[in-house]
Amino acid sequence: MNAIRRVWDHFEEIAVAFLLAAMTLVTFVYVILNNLYTVFYDLADRFEGSSELFFAIGDFIIGLAQAMTWSNALTKALFAWLIFLGIAYGVRTAGHIGVDALVKLAPRPMQRVIGIVACLACLGYAGLMTIASYDWAYTLLEANIGAEDLGHIGIKQWHIAMVVPFGFAMMFIRFAEIFVRILRNEQTGLGLADEAADAAKLGMEEPK
Repeated sequence: MNAIRRVWDHFEEIAVAFLLAAMTLVTFVYVILNNLYTVFYDLADRFEGSSELFFAIGDFIIGLAQAMTWSNALTKALFAWLIFLGIAYGVRTAGHIGVDALVKLAPRPMQRVIGIVACLACLGYAGLMTIASYDWAYTLLEANIGAEDLGHIGIKQWHIAMVVPFGFAMMFIRFAEIFVRILRNEQTGLGLADEAADAAKLGMEEPK
């Protein structure tokens, strides 16, 4: 049970790490293939006795590179997933910037009330976007249209689009967790990032 809890608490980090790794790997392989074949062509020019072998290897590598025309489209799709999963990650880790200078001047009970109202507004927005984006993704599912440059490997537009309702649903869940913590008096606000405080802290830590 504790393992499941830990996975849930760090779900966004796991997903973001996987997406970043996949993007990096695909891009790395594509760049390497697009630059490696010239090495073998140069070797073929220098070593005429083995030119056929080097030309064959170069032709094979350039064929692989030309076959990876889908890599840019896949990288864009993975980046879209990264963005929408990153929304929920920002909510859970207090990564979104907060404009709450006036709120912090209010008494703590009033801060709690403002936090509840703000959290309800965020829940309403996340819920509305989840429903609306689900309808959009379901329309793409019914259309069953292949994604640009990815359709030939079986990836449909709805495969990419489904991250939008999923991301907003995760955002809703993370705000719901914050709402519960506010009701339990475990925190007063949304727990947003305070850039001014972070800058002041960094200034104090800098060596004189």
